[in-house]
Amino acid sequence: MELGFATRMLVEGSANVLVPEIQDESSAHLDHLLSIAPVFYNPRMKLNRDIAVLALQVYQKSVGQELVVCEPMCGTGVRGIRIAREVEGVGKVTMGDLNPQAAKLASLNVEANDLKGRVEVRNLEANLLLALHAAPEKHFSYIDIDPFGSPVYFLDPSIKVLKKGGLLALTATDMAPLCGAHPQACLRKYGGSPLHSDYCKEVALRILVGALASTAARYERAVRVVFSHSTDHYVRAYTILDYGSEKSSQSLSEMGYILHCPRCLNRRIAHKINEVGEGQCGECGGAIVVAGPLWLGLLSEASFCDGMIETAEEKGFKDMRLKRLLQTIHSESGYPPTFFNIDKLSSLLNLTSPPTVEFLRTLRKKGYKASRTHFHPRGVKTDAPSKALIEVLLSMSTTQSGT
Repeated sequence: MELGFATRMLVEGSANVLVPEIQDESSAHLDHLLSIAPVFYNPRMKLNRDIAVLALQVYQKSVGQELVVCEPMCGTGVRGIRIAREVEGVGKVTMGDLNPQAAKLASLNVEANDLKGRVEVRNLEANLLLALHAAPEKHFSYIDIDPFGSPVYFLDPSIKVLKKGGLLALTATDMAPLCGAHPQACLRKYGGSPLHSDYCKEVALRILVGALASTAARYERAVRVVFSHSTDHYVRAYTILDYGSEKSSQSLSEMGYILHCPRCLNRRIAHKINEVGEGQCGECGGAIVVAGPLWLGLLSEASFCDGMIETAEEKGFKDMRLKRLLQTIHSESGYPPTFFNIDKLSSLLNLTSPPTVEFLRTLRKKGYKASRTHFHPRGVKTDAPSKALIEVLLSMSTTQSGT
């Protein structure tokens, strides 16, 4: 099969795949080189694909059924091929891509990995591919939406063709709108206002899940987030969708707003718009900024994280970055929305910022729950209010100075 462009073979996980030849992957212009390649393949997204394998394996073990998988924007096909080879209990994988060169290359890679018959490649636009599986007997157990930009254009057809209790994975790479640089674009796409703050990536993830929950509710589907993460230039969520009007209404009850004070960094949540108040901070009287509507519920389940950590060990995953990420997300699961940046709080008080470990230890001694967060290297998840954090910082500063 003639491709018309240079390729090279590489190994990722258990897959041997042909990818377009990129002259200098260490180049500062790698993003541009990848964007103009005849078929898109991003080597830096290996972590994303590793996590997909682990999450899907944990999900498959929980349902105990053979899975039918769809990746409607497959590029080289590496993700779908890895899923077929590495996840036990996967029956069939359907991959698609609008780019005919991508479909050709993915087909070659399917054959090279001896998956012909189990993995099907279609040269179709993503929404059309999904729509062709509208009949209940053709629905998918798992759909992986990993586009360049926003996944919102694929929410409706994905929800329609996902089996009851199926797993839907969404990636959003349009972080500028989601993190507050282009708030109107965020409002147009996701139906929520972002927040330009230290925890903007967490807000971005919550806006993404909120958009999914709102869309799913129109079809009487309920959203349950089992795992999610913010990594590099994107946010990603793994959600199980259940059926039923009561369940979807319960899911919507997890929606709400985050009220943030840029002056003193105080924040609170509100589940209803009439709880937002008059726009003044209760601590310092400053003007508050409102983000939302967005998802206020769990972003990961501790038991699901446990399963992913165990599966990573069973499958021999060696990537330390992956292991640290899973451990941190496990430790922060169950905490309320938002986190505090120790450096930002210390700067507000004109204090030297303490080590994260010492700050966490002091908070716990005061009776508060506290954990690191994967969203920021100096971020702390806690149930303590901002006022208590400030008191802890001041006490630590006094102890260090010896006065």
